[in-house]
This record gives sequence, C-alpha cells and structure tokens, in this order.
Amino acid sequence: MKALITGCNGQLGKALLASLPDGCDAVALDRTSLDLTDAAAVYERVSREAPDLLLNAAAYTAVDKAENDEATARAVNVDAVAAMARAMKAGSGRLVHVSTDFVFDGSSARAYRPEDARNPLSVYGKTKADGEDAAGTDALIVRTSWVYSAGGANFVRTMLRLMRERDTLGVVADQIGTPTWAPGLASVLWGLAAREARGVYHHSDAGVASWYDFAVAIHEEALAIGLLDRPVTINPIATAQYPTPAVRPAFSLLDTSATRALLEAPAVHWRTHLRTMLKKEQGLV
Repeated sequence: MKALITGCNGQLGKALLASLPDGCDAVALDRTSLDLTDAAAVYERVSREAPDLLLNAAAYTAVDKAENDEATARAVNVDAVAAMARAMKAGSGRLVHVSTDFVFDGSSARAYRPEDARNPLSVYGKTKADGEDAAGTDALIVRTSWVYSAGGANFVRTMLRLMRERDTLGVVADQIGTPTWAPGLASVLWGLAAREARGVYHHSDAGVASWYDFAVAIHEEALAIGLLDRPVTINPIATAQYPTPAVRPAFSLLDTSATRALLEAPAVHWRTHLRTMLKKEQGLV
C-alpha cells in the first residue's frame, strides 16, 4: 500500500510516519514540498503520486490569527482538501482527513456525537467544518481535540516553559474538553483506515478536563519525574479574564464510543498518555 502523508513535520504527521503499518510505503510532504494554498498544485501532486491512502495531517491551525487571515485559512482548510478529494476520487484512493472539536459551539449538555449539528464560533472552526464538507462522504473524517506530543509546539510544552519562568500562572478553567496524544491519534487513524471506515468519527483520549485541570496535571507529573525543579502556583481563571480574538467552545467533549467499538479497543485516559509524553520529553523512554 502506498500512503501520502501531508503535514509530515507536524505533531500528527511525525506520529503517523513513526507508526507506519507493515507493508506500507509512505510519501511524506511538508509545506516546502507542497504549497497547500495552491489548490491546483495540490491536485496535480496527489494525482501524480496516486496513493492508495492520503492522510491529511496538515491544516491552518493558528486559531486566533485566522480571524484576520481567513483567505489563507480557507485555502488550506477547505480548498486544498477539496482538491485532495477530487484527486483521490479520480484515482480510486481513499482520503483520511483530520478535523476538530472547534466545529461545535459548546452548547451541548453531553459529549458531542459525530452526527451532531455543527455550529462553529470562529473562522478556524468554520473553515474546518467547510473542510469536512469538501472532503466528501467517501472520506474518513476524524475529529479530535487538544493534540500534543513530545517535541511539538503545544499546550504541554508551553506550560512547562512558563512554569520554569514564572512563580504564578493563571489558566482558563471554564473551557472543557479532553487532551489527545498525537501517537494515540495516529494509531486510531491507521486502525480506522485498515477497517475501511468512512464518514465521521471522533477520537480523543479518555476522561474530561479543563485547561486548568490539564495544567495542574502537567505540573504534578513533571515535578514527580524531575522535569520541573520547583513548584509554582496555578490559579483557575475565567475565559473572560483571558480574551482572545477567536471565540472557543466552552464545552467540546467528543463522544468516541463509535470509534472505540469499531476498533474494539478502550480509549486510554489522557493522564496516562501525559505521563508517557513527559517521560519522552525528559528522555526516559
């Protein structure tokens, strides 16, 4: 099987390459080898490569910047995806597209199911929702949330840096979701693709957290293994105390039961994966 992986230098792209299934040859593309703002170039390259599977791990993810850069966000998150879908359909391959919890508005009283109505609050969320539509009904679309990995640019590593620099931090406590470890997400994508799944699925780690809960856990686990050498004070704050250009959903927990049932595997709790990630940061595993 030939797989084409976009966004190969990102957290998920690296995890996908690190977990290639046996018998799978991969073509890995980053932003220097494929300009995702050029839909024609995307179509031409995908058509030329003619992969059996295209895993689109690339996206415009600068949530706040997108509020004033919608054209670029839409080019990457929508137009490029549409070009991928057209090329894969013409070549009889399958598209695996990664989406986000930001397609929801956070008003649900329960975890969001794949079939729930979308109502994005930000430009980023809107372009990702439109990107799902552009991927089409033949694609496998996997929504996820709060992705992080060792060595990546993410909330965990930002918190570690701030905890080393400051004595006190304020972290938002009224946005609820679930962290997701990139290698775990990669494993789910390969697993769903192997089962020839199509349509929309959800994946995040098990459990529930606010960003404040996540930060407290990072602090506790990092202290326990010596990744931090001193404790700091972490205070819960409201979203209103930390205004951002883009509006985030206050609640974006994803119902992953259909994914777990298809893969016949329970989800791993986010704190378990956090421990593994921090040990990797320290070089212990």
